[in-house]
Amino acid sequence: MARDISELVSKLTLEEKASLCSGLDFWHTKAVERLGIPSVMVSDGPHGLRKQDMKADHLGFNESIKAVCFPAGCALACSFDRDLARELGETLGDECQAQDVAVLLGPAVNIKRSPLCGRNFEYLSEDPFLASRIAASHIAGVQSKNVGTSIKHFAANNQEYRRMTSSSELDERTLREIYLAAFEEAIKEGRPDTVMCSYNRINGVFAAENERLLTKILRDEWGFSGYVMSDWDAVNNRVEGLKAGLDLEMPSSNGVTDREIVEAVRSGKLAERVLDASVARILEKVFKFADNRKERNFDLEKHDALAGRIAEESAVLLKNNGLLPLDPAKAGEVLYVGQFAKKPRYQGGGSSHINSFRVTGALEASAEIAPGVRWVEGFKTDSDAEDPALAAEALAAAKQAKAVVIFAGLPDSYESEGYDRAHMRLPENQNKLIAEIMKVRPETAVVLHNGSPVEMPWASGAAAILEAYLGGQAVGRATSRILFGLANPSGKLAESFPLKLEDTPCFIDFPGDGKTAQYKEGVFVGYRWYDKRKMDVLFPFGHGLSYTSFAYSGLKTDKTSITEGETLSVSVDVENTGKREGKETVQLYVRDTTGSAVRPVRELKGFAKVHLKPGEKKTVSFALDKRAFAWYSQELGDWYAAPGEYAVEIGRSSRDIEASVSVMWNTSQRLPFHVDLNTTIEEILADERTAAVLKPMLDKMEEMFKGGGGEAANEAITPAMINAMIANFPLRALRSFSGAGNEEIEGLLKALNQAASGR
Repeated sequence: MARDISELVSKLTLEEKASLCSGLDFWHTKAVERLGIPSVMVSDGPHGLRKQDMKADHLGFNESIKAVCFPAGCALACSFDRDLARELGETLGDECQAQDVAVLLGPAVNIKRSPLCGRNFEYLSEDPFLASRIAASHIAGVQSKNVGTSIKHFAANNQEYRRMTSSSELDERTLREIYLAAFEEAIKEGRPDTVMCSYNRINGVFAAENERLLTKILRDEWGFSGYVMSDWDAVNNRVEGLKAGLDLEMPSSNGVTDREIVEAVRSGKLAERVLDASVARILEKVFKFADNRKERNFDLEKHDALAGRIAEESAVLLKNNGLLPLDPAKAGEVLYVGQFAKKPRYQGGGSSHINSFRVTGALEASAEIAPGVRWVEGFKTDSDAEDPALAAEALAAAKQAKAVVIFAGLPDSYESEGYDRAHMRLPENQNKLIAEIMKVRPETAVVLHNGSPVEMPWASGAAAILEAYLGGQAVGRATSRILFGLANPSGKLAESFPLKLEDTPCFIDFPGDGKTAQYKEGVFVGYRWYDKRKMDVLFPFGHGLSYTSFAYSGLKTDKTSITEGETLSVSVDVENTGKREGKETVQLYVRDTTGSAVRPVRELKGFAKVHLKPGEKKTVSFALDKRAFAWYSQELGDWYAAPGEYAVEIGRSSRDIEASVSVMWNTSQRLPFHVDLNTTIEEILADERTAAVLKPMLDKMEEMFKGGGGEAANEAITPAMINAMIANFPLRALRSFSGAGNEEIEGLLKALNQAASGR
């Protein structure tokens, strides 16, 4: 039914309007019964439904309903599959309708700035393009069921240490290209009903009262029309937050901030129209859900099957020398080691923790897939200390087996919401036993259960490594299906795996001094950092193996030159050249060769996952617009692609480029350029608008420098030295080295600025 929200707002008292801008309790909005305004429920997500009814809390101390735990964001992003993300969203939307939940709090798209961030398991990627596209599909899926989403945590929330007070200090280009970009396209494409602001300050201003962030960028630039809610207890100053664009405070303030709003309106400190706008935005989404309630079946079994399929699609085969897949007929010769084979670590701790109705371990799943697999514990998962008896038992069993699979990973205590990791290592008892088993049984595979990268000092000795991440409640079934070849791995890393923590871009600056976190690495996050510095990594962004092989051919574009307003179509053929059907993720990167700015070597600007039978070939297509070639210019206050040549690259990862084609970008747009007396000759010559103006005087200078010195002088003052000196001269130096007077210099300065401005 169509509702007149404006009329409804006009009927509310000031006190009622203020009350609607904060929660009733931990999970519900307030109702106004006399006007038929219902209370609706929001619930944690995004990889499952954590609905609490009675003793509610934010961090998961109290019980929630039995539900399905799907793979966490760290795993889902490795699927590189938009359709799968949408299917997950649709399923969660049905669950929310079945449980009368109006808004699912997710997806979480904060960039993985450091592997140590305690909440990285919930986030999607180090790359904003990948994060935004997976998030957009997830949002569209949930909201197709008339359930809202709340994309979070907006913005630059990349650590847990002092997250409620620390200030993320970063320049505008870094903010726009990396940290806002993950949100921008997800919001523009997915159109979430709500956005959740983060706890932290951004350049000194709390996100919850940051007008530039919540209104000027989010609403005015990006066209967001939903409401902004706070993260739980993120509000610093309620009235200033409301002015800035923060509509709903969560959870309940027990009436304290409601009274502050009323007093601010009555005293004239807050315009009532600002309050009215917030209330209208909230009510629009409340009624969107309330007026579209549908009975849905929360089919736990069906959704468990989906959780297993997503886990299969998301697991990344990092290394394989031919050990995998194992032969199910020889399962009796296989040894599983580790408690995680029985009881996997499949999700992280904190507000997203799901009360799973079932958890399937790999050992249990293997009993059906490949009966006869043996198991030993090997090490304690809740301790770093070695257990000599368990280790000895595992080594003895490994000697007798033909193949060993070690299930390793991070304990629950290592990564969780609320605190950051102290290091990037697995527990030492795991590292030691893995290395020792590989000595006696080289045919050893390692399955990892972790929410973010770990160092692998034993990697070179492993016959195979399968990154299962935190793969949800069915991860054991998915893992065993991959190990025994019933499923072909197709995941690709959504983040780089560095060799060691000291290699990471923000190693020196993370997590900061508690008051500020300095983002000194700028736009060079993740693979952008490692590729630019030509650093070795353990496994690169986008990497992932298969049990089959794929060949690329026929890369082409529909034009060799594009200009403003045009779109470049790119296509490439992919063929399955192996003996198994499988899926390949085609990754498209763009490389700027113009030299107009310091930029990453290449940046992901497209991806597509394609299913191929043996011998089958398909054409994959992409469309690139200006944004694919652009960087954010702080001078221009906008996205800018310099005219010149760019490389469009197709690769298997950021380090494995299969094909490349060059295209020209043509534009009349130029960066602002103002010449003053300290502008160098080199800068003036680098801009074609000003180079021609300066050339006559430059010719005069060169004549002066030629001189007629003797042999010693010519040895001391070389042409290379002269050219370098002239290039570095500021314009004011022409008074000394060209003989020009002040009037001539002032005339030249005026002519240069006229040329630079296009006049």
